[in-house]
Amino acid sequence: MAYETPITIAEVMKNISADKYVLPSIQREYVWDTDQIETLFDSLMRDYPIGTFLFWEINKEHVNDYDFYGFIRNYHEKKFVHNKKINLKGSDGVTAVLDGQQRLTSIYLGLKGTYAYKLKYLARNNENAYPVRKLHLNLLSSPEDSNNEYDFKFLSEKEVQNDQNTYWFEVGKILDMQEDGDVSIFVSDNISYSEEFHYTREQSRFAINALSKLYNVINKAGMISYYRERTVALDKVLNIFIRVNSGGTKLSYSDLLLSIASAQWETHDAREEITDFVDDVNAIGDGFRINKDFVLKTALVLSDFSNIAFKVDNFNKQNMMKIESRWDDIKKAIKQAVLLVSSYGYSGETLTSNNALIPIAYYLMKIGMPDNFVDSGTTKANREKIKKWLIRSMLKKVFSGQPDNVLRPIRDILRVNGTNDFPTDQIMDKFKGTNKSIQFTDDDIDEYLLKLKYGKSETLSTLMLLYPSLDFSNKFHEDHIYPKSKFTKSYLRKMNVAEDKLDEYIDSVNDISNLQLLAAQLNEEKLATDFSKWFNEQYLTESDKIQYRTINYMPDMDYTYENYSDFIKRRRKLLKDQLIKILI
Repeated sequence: MAYETPITIAEVMKNISADKYVLPSIQREYVWDTDQIETLFDSLMRDYPIGTFLFWEINKEHVNDYDFYGFIRNYHEKKFVHNKKINLKGSDGVTAVLDGQQRLTSIYLGLKGTYAYKLKYLARNNENAYPVRKLHLNLLSSPEDSNNEYDFKFLSEKEVQNDQNTYWFEVGKILDMQEDGDVSIFVSDNISYSEEFHYTREQSRFAINALSKLYNVINKAGMISYYRERTVALDKVLNIFIRVNSGGTKLSYSDLLLSIASAQWETHDAREEITDFVDDVNAIGDGFRINKDFVLKTALVLSDFSNIAFKVDNFNKQNMMKIESRWDDIKKAIKQAVLLVSSYGYSGETLTSNNALIPIAYYLMKIGMPDNFVDSGTTKANREKIKKWLIRSMLKKVFSGQPDNVLRPIRDILRVNGTNDFPTDQIMDKFKGTNKSIQFTDDDIDEYLLKLKYGKSETLSTLMLLYPSLDFSNKFHEDHIYPKSKFTKSYLRKMNVAEDKLDEYIDSVNDISNLQLLAAQLNEEKLATDFSKWFNEQYLTESDKIQYRTINYMPDMDYTYENYSDFIKRRRKLLKDQLIKILI
């Protein structure tokens, strides 16, 4: 292969729009965020190299031999994250992108598409949480808080309208400019140095230079340097694909494996089946974050293959046929495992290792995946055993490093003991004394669990141990007992806290000793109310007070700010005593 004559970005965009450039099913899905796209456009403007591209030319005789997918035209974090299969019947031939999908998709979204990602503090099911954004360029100045020279930003229409101090140019409109003079006309009509527009001479000069540069890199310069491969041999293409994707962002084999599976499965389309299943499972509860790699890995374990390494050799014809024959059971086992873990209060944000789901799914498959396992009274004690093992495993991070060395022995234990209750004790014994042990010592409790802070996933796991009776089908919040918002020096002084105690108070407000699990509605009502006031107004009788203190490991004392240090010490002792009962 040799370099072809470079082509313009505008020409590539036109070919993508016309489905002349497509993606082979071996390509992984789009993963770039808006910061990466903005930096890519800055690199284009500064004449930085953006790498070469590898195109696979397929003539019309072979275009229907493989599955191909279109580029994402409008990315939406909730609705549109998957490439759609494309029908090329009647096509005269296409160019498949073997290397460069992420960059070309990013350029397309910046010039012709949109990008919608979730606002941080809004719920996933709130449609307003995903404002549609287009890429814009600040035509007045460089960014103030970035290493980039040009200020590119994905902005919603509302954000553009509300920003009266910046002239945001919609980047895609550069494609409408046909001649160099169109740039000058645009600046003259909109940003010229005059009293009418209130722009300075420097701003006008910056605008014409920036817009001229953008016009040149998109419409005139040959910015896309590429190799072209014309072979029709799929094995050669796969080899090339793996080689060129072996650096940079680690290649996920899942789409490559799904491409192989699609060709080998007889009754299912593997890529669509697994992609749809991932979306379905990730919508459970507060949302999970499993991916295709996880599903394929779990399929290896649940199909009882001796070699469960995630590599191409294990996805041969024989293995793929066995996975397909068990596919319905594999799906059901994974989904039940996620439903169970969700019932414990976990979500994608707090489950620190998806691999911990695999032994649970294997166990559920061994016992026949009863439909009522997650909520039946007869399985409650067994669910508690699984929860005990899961929390210990999360806290001890046993699936970090090389998870296969944990998954294989656990599967062996489940294979022998899996028809009874979940064998937590046997698993603990198996790893006793190793670096994968889930046993705890006094030091583990003192130096690890009792030093956890608000917001850490391990903190939630520890609180789950301390609140075993809570029904997590209801929503619970990790609540600061003494409200964090009140821990300012000015307010603490008003509460008669000594000056030499202020830093100590502020430093410890996020400690686990100042945290409790509180029903969501109750927490929203509590908000920033001083704890002493809230406690006495919420629990009016002495028996109510005693019950609350017992459930939440609270010392019996006056909950003033002056007593906060003593409260933390005494509650820490109560938490430690309980953790010793549970873990040692």
